[in-house]
Amino acid sequence: MSEIIKLQGVTKDYGQGDVVVHALRGVDLTIEAGDFAVVAGPSGSGKSTMLNLIGGLDRPTAGTVVVDGADTGSLSRSGLSKLRLNKIGFVFQAYNLVPVLTAYENAEYVMMLQGRPASERRERVMGLLQTVGLQGMEHRYPRELSGGQQQRVAIARAIASEPKLVLADEPTANVDSRTAAALLDLMARLNEEKGATFLFSTHDPAVMARAKRRIVLRDGLIADGEETEAA
Repeated sequence: MSEIIKLQGVTKDYGQGDVVVHALRGVDLTIEAGDFAVVAGPSGSGKSTMLNLIGGLDRPTAGTVVVDGADTGSLSRSGLSKLRLNKIGFVFQAYNLVPVLTAYENAEYVMMLQGRPASERRERVMGLLQTVGLQGMEHRYPRELSGGQQQRVAIARAIASEPKLVLADEPTANVDSRTAAALLDLMARLNEEKGATFLFSTHDPAVMARAKRRIVLRDGLIADGEETEAA
């Protein structure tokens, strides 16, 4: 398999002067295309920072981040936008749904930006909303949905366009165990059938158990001897 993510000597600092937080401290990491991997670790270990750097939402203080052959540090804002639009799906902890769009419109948003035909969008989105348990709620706005329901819309949006890479920050944090299992089944199926690469950050043992590979972060570093792969 070819690599889809490569981090070399990646550091990320926040703040300035005497108040500097070293979120990442020289991380080297390679993720192969088609992997189903999880980044685990305590709060403040750098998990969300790592995902934001890989997704081009932030830039490293030092080091290089390469996604599907593109060095994100050398891309313009426009280039980063195109990379995210065409190759990366995001699931954020805070959902990041568009408040003036319905569940259906949020889920189809990326496909619409890509210029996909309306018929394709409808077939894909309606199927996904049914799969995540939101059938009949297509026309509800985010304010009319619970936190768990909003998370399901966010996951549907992230995978609707079948991106090469899905970055999911605590994707099961706001859903019950039954819904979490259904969502993991859906993402595992996309991983197996479409070859999409998944990288999660999580505290959820259920997500860790499903992962093919587990990477543990502690204090901004990959913990020695704590990276595991499924047999």
